Amino acid sequence: MQIPMPLLSVVSPPSIGHSEGPGILEVFLQSGPMAKVVLAVLVIFSLLSWATIVAKALQFQRADRQSASFLQIFRKSRRFSEVANSASSLSASPMVGLFQTGHAEIDAQIKHSRAGDEGSSGALRIRSIAALERSLQRAVHVELQAFSRWTPLLATTAAATPFIGLFGTVWGIMVAFQDIGFTGSTSLAVVAPGIAEALVNTAAGLGAAIPALIAYNYFANRLRRLRLRLEDFALEFLNLAERNFT
Repeated sequence: MQIPMPLLSVVSPPSIGHSEGPGILEVFLQSGPMAKVVLAVLVIFSLLSWATIVAKALQFQRADRQSASFLQIFRKSRRFSEVANSASSLSASPMVGLFQTGHAEIDAQIKHSRAGDEGSSGALRIRSIAALERSLQRAVHVELQAFSRWTPLLATTAAATPFIGLFGTVWGIMVAFQDIGFTGSTSLAVVAPGIAEALVNTAAGLGAAIPALIAYNYFANRLRRLRLRLEDFALEFLNLAERNFT
C-alpha cells in the first residue's frame, strides 16, 4: 500500500521567535517624566541610606576597637592623668568622652574645694558624687546622640520608599490605561510595556527600603548594646572616683 506523499511530510511546528524584550534600562528610558522623577527620588534615598550604612558600620567598628584599647589603659593606670594622656589618641571611643567629662568634673570640684578650704591638708576630695553622676549621665546621652545621628534617615527610607514606588506604579498604570484608550487596543503587546514600566518604580522602592530596614534594626540593636556598655563604664568610673576622692 502506497502512502500518499502529503501524509509523509512532517508538519514543522511554528517557529518560536527568540526575540528579547527591552531591558530594565530601556524600559526606564522609554518611561514618562513622572516615572523618571519618582525613580530619581528613590535613587537619591537609596544612595543616602547606603552612605549612612557604610559610615555607621565604620563608626561602630572604630569605636569597638578603640574602646577595647581604652578599657585596658583605664583599668591598668593608677592615675586619671595617665588615662587622660592616652585618651586623646582614642577619640573614636565613646568611653573617652565619658572619661573626659568625669575627669573635668572631678577637677572642677577639687579646685572648688581647694578655693573654699585654703587651710586643708591638700588631699584631693570632691564634694558631690551626685553631681559627678549627673555629668556622666549627660555624657552618655551626648555620646549616644553622636552614634544615632543619621539613623532616622534609614527609618524614613524604609517607611517612605515603598509608598513612593507605589505612587510611581499607580501613575504608570494610569498612563498605560490612557494609552489603551487612545489606541483602542487591549492586546498584551499594547498593555505589557506600560505595566512593566510602572512596576519598575515598585521594584526600586522595595530595593531601597529592604536594606534600609535591615540596617536600621541592626544599628538600633547596636545602640542599645552601646548604651548598656556606657552605663556600665559610668558606674565603674563612679566607684573609682568614690574610692579615691571622697
